[in-house]
Amino acid sequence: MGDIQIPKNKNILHSSIFNKTLRSWQGLQCDITTRNLMYPVFIVDEDDSLQPISSMPGISRFGLNRLKEHLSSLVDKGLQSVLLFGVINNAFKDERGTHATSDKNPVLRAVLKLRSWFPDLIIACDVCLCAYTSHGHCGILEKDGTINNAASIKRLAEVSIAYAKAGAHIVAPSDMMDGRIAAIKQLLRENEFGNKVAVLSYTAKFASNLYGPFRDASKSAPAFGDRKCYQLPIESTGLALRAAARDIEEGADMLMVKPVLIYMDIVKQLKSRYPEYPMFVYQVSGEYAMIHYAAKAGAIDLRLVLTEILASLRRSGADVIITYFTLRY
Repeated sequence: MGDIQIPKNKNILHSSIFNKTLRSWQGLQCDITTRNLMYPVFIVDEDDSLQPISSMPGISRFGLNRLKEHLSSLVDKGLQSVLLFGVINNAFKDERGTHATSDKNPVLRAVLKLRSWFPDLIIACDVCLCAYTSHGHCGILEKDGTINNAASIKRLAEVSIAYAKAGAHIVAPSDMMDGRIAAIKQLLRENEFGNKVAVLSYTAKFASNLYGPFRDASKSAPAFGDRKCYQLPIESTGLALRAAARDIEEGADMLMVKPVLIYMDIVKQLKSRYPEYPMFVYQVSGEYAMIHYAAKAGAIDLRLVLTEILASLRRSGADVIITYFTLRY
């Protein structure tokens, strides 16, 4: 048997990766910078409070008076955007989520402060009713416990306008109600925010089992039943594509897939089909907890594995990654 001949053609790979810089050039589309990361923040209605979240070690809820100190160092390091969630006392919750648009909603009070403290910080506000309703569902309910879609999207549009008036740059409806993008866009236009506030649609939000720590953090678990009649079935691809087509037709400015780690096939398909739309992905609380506890147990190196995961999300088509690890990255 003669000597093995190495092919003298473009299939030689090692010449492209023998140096760190050369290796980095092979993945420019996977770069992770501060513009690719959005930080989710829980804000409570107790202004001086700092509340560690037991199911999400290292993550806390913040009162308004603790928020500036927490975010200042992150902004100094380059943080460019946040996604805000309000958490209110159960005593203030009712069937319509009245306090989603009152001064009991700590996000409404926080937005004005954040605009003053950090003028260059992009502020997105999650739009949903689950944290403000006594039943914990994402819309207005009929007497039999089913969703009243028309009443729900009207209320969600009202919440969106409240955030717009407070100074939010982005409203992000996460409820998954049919028609909510059109309802929000219409009310934004009627109130002269049509070209001043962007709509980030939770386009493909699946009825995942990875939301548990978040529902603990936001005190938004449903009081009965589940959300499978309005969030997407975990097995579905077609509904995710239909949801994206619906939201784009209604005027969404940006799209999102949530969760992401086990739905990267959906990210890839949506980004391939709609490359002109910025693609957001949400690395949800359960994903955060799994990675955190694996690192705590010594099974993985947190920094190295996190970098690998974030690069994979970028490679799948994600432009912006919403992650609690923004705090550490």
